Amino acid sequence: MNQRNNIWSGVDWITIGLFFLLAIFGWMNIYGAGYSFEQTSIFSFSNRAGKQFVWLITAFVLGFCLLMIDEKTYDILGYWLYGATIIVLIITPFLAHDIKGSLSWISFGSVSIQPAEFAKCFTAIAIAKYMGRYGYRVESWKDLVVPCVMIVVPMVIIMVLQKETGSALVFAAFLLPLYRQGMTGKIMGGGVVLIIVFVVVLKLGWIPDSAMDKVFEPHQKNRIEVLLGIKEDPTGAGYNVNQSLIAIGSGGLTGKGYLKGTQTKMKFVPEQDTDFIFCTVGEEWGFLGSTAVLLIYMAFLLRIITIAERQRDNFSQVYAYSVVGIFFVHLMINVGMVLGLLPVIGIPLPMFSYGGSSLWGFTLLLFILLRLDASRINKLH
Repeated sequence: MNQRNNIWSGVDWITIGLFFLLAIFGWMNIYGAGYSFEQTSIFSFSNRAGKQFVWLITAFVLGFCLLMIDEKTYDILGYWLYGATIIVLIITPFLAHDIKGSLSWISFGSVSIQPAEFAKCFTAIAIAKYMGRYGYRVESWKDLVVPCVMIVVPMVIIMVLQKETGSALVFAAFLLPLYRQGMTGKIMGGGVVLIIVFVVVLKLGWIPDSAMDKVFEPHQKNRIEVLLGIKEDPTGAGYNVNQSLIAIGSGGLTGKGYLKGTQTKMKFVPEQDTDFIFCTVGEEWGFLGSTAVLLIYMAFLLRIITIAERQRDNFSQVYAYSVVGIFFVHLMINVGMVLGLLPVIGIPLPMFSYGGSSLWGFTLLLFILLRLDASRINKLH
């Protein structure tokens, strides 16, 4: 009983508060993104906000249940969860319906689930188990082989079989725990240099179209070329970003007011309650509101880093930095594509975008970490 009481007293309630603050504000903006003069109540199942409310309540229940599970369970089942995840990812394309070229969604009646959202969490647990071994440090490239394979396998399955580039790119977030455990900065720096070289070469037109066609889907190639200014396509690949920038710009300093966004009401921005929900914030809440949201995200990320640094075992610390990396990559890519700084690849804004899979995925990530953190008081230095 005393140990259970210690766990509840050790739960980081500030982080939970920030998590649900973002989730609730996201839910409000989902309602705003789909709002019209004939709109039903925010709790009605006839609109996405009503459905998101159900996901929000279930996320709260899921989080509570995760805090009740013994923290040793995640270490013990780490490899089993990872293996099951790989199997599910492989069979998903054979069960999924084609949604805009993606084969990553499995339907159960009126509910659709995207396994890739949960794969990030279970991959993080498996990597934490491997790197959490006593005395493990990254001292040479040989120490990186197994973790990198564990990262690349689900990444390739999601990108090649499921044709879901956005979800696959998130796995680059696992470079952060590798770096924290001793991976040289030269490797991360080398990756950045390769990206810069690729952009420059592409900009100069030195990559044949045939080579690009083998690597990217046609719509992905178009989005990259539009982003780099190689070609213009305001009614095609560049339409979403152009309309997004118009919506954000029209919000000005303080915004047009909640439920008063004209770009939103006229449905000018596609996917405005999912991938492009941040432009709803910009239009209705303005520059100040958008800045406030980003500051809350910053506080949230800094809080998780604080949690990571106070862990007393490698398993918990590696997992914590995986969580930080995943949240950061989601935030950076989503906001970057909405502002036209990155290609449009379709990736949800954490706790904000509509969708049960993403909200549950982020809930799993965070509350498993909070459970590990709560038990640190029972561990010796």
